[in-house]
Amino acid sequence: MILKLVVVSPKYQNNLGYIARVASNFGIKKLHIVAPRAKITGKDAIMYSKHAHSLIERASIYKNLEDALEGCDIAIGTTGIWEKARAGFRGVSLPDELEKRLQKAAFRNTNVALVIGRDDTGLSKEEMELCNILAYIPTSPSYPVLNVSHALAILLFFLTRTELGKNYRIDPSEKPDKKEILTLYKMLGLLMADKKIREKETVKRIFVRLLSLAQPTKKEVHALITALK
Repeated sequence: MILKLVVVSPKYQNNLGYIARVASNFGIKKLHIVAPRAKITGKDAIMYSKHAHSLIERASIYKNLEDALEGCDIAIGTTGIWEKARAGFRGVSLPDELEKRLQKAAFRNTNVALVIGRDDTGLSKEEMELCNILAYIPTSPSYPVLNVSHALAILLFFLTRTELGKNYRIDPSEKPDKKEILTLYKMLGLLMADKKIREKETVKRIFVRLLSLAQPTKKEVHALITALK
């Protein structure tokens, strides 16, 4: 999917800066801001955005949410008030449920907008009606409303983790091949052959199971072979 971040009428420069910083953390390349009340290139906005200040400086500005959502196939609204969310005629999704819904509904070229509400009053009822899905993050009843940038971080984590996670998977060249694994099993068998061990086959199965769960690298398998020698 193609993710578009829409920020509705931010009031405080520091929150806008934090939003830009979080957006950059999760690979968002552009901000789309509706009717900003804060000076978007103000001193605090730039300072709190740290190295993501270019997102603020190059942001697209819109008069209303309807204009910002033009061309989007799916719009995800957000709210920090459960009663407000539940009152609408749409499904309210928790972050993990939202991720699953999009996996079914959004394809590679689907344009999806994540709409972040005002940092003081959130989205209006009319703005929620422009959205297809409403997202809610469950929090402690004693202090239920998250700061807008904190909520954004949680939602972007779920929406981008599949794609961003690819950057941290083991390189294929680091994975042991089948021959190396068989050598390790052979070494274990030779080590156990002259030992008085009850239920040797059970011990072997447990070793194989643990190795499968551990997903060792090539270097780690070689280290184990050396140790067993």
